[in-house]
Amino acid sequence: MKLPRLYIKKLDWFIIKSFVQLLMGTFFICLFIFIMQMLWKSVDEFVGKGLDFTVLAQFFSLCSVAVVAEALPLAILLASLMTFGNFGERLELLAMKAAGIPLIRIMMPIMAVCIIMGGVSFYFQNVVSPYAQMKLYTILYSIKQTSPEVEIPEGVFYDQIEGYNLFVQKKDKETGMLYKVMIYDMSAGFENANILVADSGKITTTPDDKHLILQLFTGEQFSNIVDQGVNKKNVPYRRETFRKKVVVIPIDGGFDMKDGSFLKANAKSQNMLELEESIESLTHYTDSIGRNNWRGAMRTTFNIRTEYTSQDTTFMERNNLFSLNTDSVYNTATSLNKKLWKKAHLTKIKQLKTDYEIKNSIIYGLDKDLNKHKITWWDKITLSLACVIFFFIGAPLGAIVRKGGLGYPVLISVAIFILYYLLNTSAYKMARAGEWHIWVGSWLSTLVLAPMGILFTYQSNKDSAIFNTDAYKAFFMSLFGIREKRNVTLKEVVIDDPDYNNDYKILEEIHQEAREYKKRNKLKKLPSISSVFFTTDDNKLLSLNEKLENTIEEMGNSRNKKVIQLLNLFPILAPEGIKSPFTIKWLNILSLVIFPIGIIIYVRAVRFRFRLLKDLVTVEQNSKTLMERIVKEKLI
Repeated sequence: MKLPRLYIKKLDWFIIKSFVQLLMGTFFICLFIFIMQMLWKSVDEFVGKGLDFTVLAQFFSLCSVAVVAEALPLAILLASLMTFGNFGERLELLAMKAAGIPLIRIMMPIMAVCIIMGGVSFYFQNVVSPYAQMKLYTILYSIKQTSPEVEIPEGVFYDQIEGYNLFVQKKDKETGMLYKVMIYDMSAGFENANILVADSGKITTTPDDKHLILQLFTGEQFSNIVDQGVNKKNVPYRRETFRKKVVVIPIDGGFDMKDGSFLKANAKSQNMLELEESIESLTHYTDSIGRNNWRGAMRTTFNIRTEYTSQDTTFMERNNLFSLNTDSVYNTATSLNKKLWKKAHLTKIKQLKTDYEIKNSIIYGLDKDLNKHKITWWDKITLSLACVIFFFIGAPLGAIVRKGGLGYPVLISVAIFILYYLLNTSAYKMARAGEWHIWVGSWLSTLVLAPMGILFTYQSNKDSAIFNTDAYKAFFMSLFGIREKRNVTLKEVVIDDPDYNNDYKILEEIHQEAREYKKRNKLKKLPSISSVFFTTDDNKLLSLNEKLENTIEEMGNSRNKKVIQLLNLFPILAPEGIKSPFTIKWLNILSLVIFPIGIIIYVRAVRFRFRLLKDLVTVEQNSKTLMERIVKEKLI
């Protein structure tokens, strides 16, 4: 049986090429962001250490490998959103759909690439990243152990050399001279402290960077005289005056790579098989400590032995020790014995409390470490799935938004990734502390984002306007009573000229109806509650608005500039503003009763009512002016 051949069409290559080009750019941008985040966390360890360029190069290269799995999902999200946003903006997506290709078929080539990227992410997390993490932790540990570079500031004490405090009032950068130098030498202990004060000095280091040489000029040295007498109130000291003195201070001035084999126990430095072994070992170790603590609590607190022999049981039954009533013994004791017993038991309880707190902190730390290993094991799977899930979020959103470039896509990607980061971080902390189940903590972000991807994919297949900014803009403008200005332009090509005779008659009707509507509805007064919450469509106003819009649309074909200018002066009426807010009666009653929703709706209705009055006055005046212009221009 022959297997069907897999054909990749030119359109698939075009889609893949467009996506991969953007993916490469967004990946390096995201990689740079995550590297800077790691550098920001460790920046305090780098300052003043005088590290070589090769050490920094190793740090950045290992950081790049370690954060690949974290940067890849964000890069896929941004690249897929930009790819389909560009397709929509350039109408390429519309052309594909017009050719009968559904969106799911368009997404398939990139989906295959994202599945491959998920496999690459898993390989990095399980094979490459553990090795890189261990090396990275080794470098960070070695940097922490490196003594800082000797760069003594002016006017403050410098305490970065162990056992010494150095103070320099002023430095001459050209000659290297130090002025008003003070040195506190406590390397031999506080009791044997030496204090050196000099007018000037000069500092150099040995070629191997192991010692600091201070040449001091014209100063004094104060040092305690070692005395074994403990009862003396005054401690004698020695004072020495010198014209020149050389002080040698040992330092650890170079970077030395430490042995980081012990860092292999860190969860992020292990692959899945090693994590399983560590989880089993930690579980056994934690359980054994817990059982020992339980046996100790039974013996020390409750005087209960967890294991009895047959002789112990026979002895206790013979002497009736199982039914011993301690209250009767306490009641028959003297007051002095009661007081002594209370004091002894209170001391014992305090000791037990301290002991249990120490044991609890040990168990809590072990459980926390065990949970961290379990979460890390699951993260290798969830981070790989995130590559596919973020594609199913980014691609449909790009098809819906239809905006390319670095505008909307970046904003939407950052918002989604912040949501993912908050969910992932919060769930990780809760699961590591044992407050949530490990499975829930590891899969929470996936369980939240996966339905979002399904929803967006479904909505994009339906050509939904869920992220259409124009639809939201129209909704909020209607909600707050904001309206657009009328925009009637002079057309270059006119097929049908307007019928000015008929339009003149309709303008007369509009003029008369606007005047009558104002008088009949008394728009200058506040509306009643019933008219705000229980008014259906106003047929008179709807008819007036429809007649006005049709007339303006027809007269928009005019070749007369003055007519076009007058048409733009007509306001856009809002008939829905004076009717009840909901079509369902009980919702109107509910909005009236609930505070402060009823007040807000009433204030909105008042605002629309007064605006309608102003608009009708404008309609009345403009219709009269337009009729006069038609007569003056001899259009009829």
